[in-house]
Amino acid sequence: MGLLYTKFYMDFEQDEWRQESAEPLIFEAVSKVTLDIEDTSHKLYKVAFKKGAKLKVLRVVGKYRISWDDRDEA
Repeated sequence: MGLLYTKFYMDFEQDEWRQESAEPLIFEAVSKVTLDIEDTSHKLYKVAFKKGAKLKVLRVVGKYRISWDDRDEA
């Protein structure tokens, strides 16, 4: 399972992602897409996701926990 913590809220483009659920907050990739995610240590990750990939976003005291299934990576 992929897991990153970031201090930054991420905006998801509507032509790339759709919100599947509000509680928990889950987004699904509409097409193949790459995200640039800066973790809490300021390390930048480029993560490529295939169509249908799902990201779960959870707010945790001053940061965001982003998780996904490794099989969803492109």
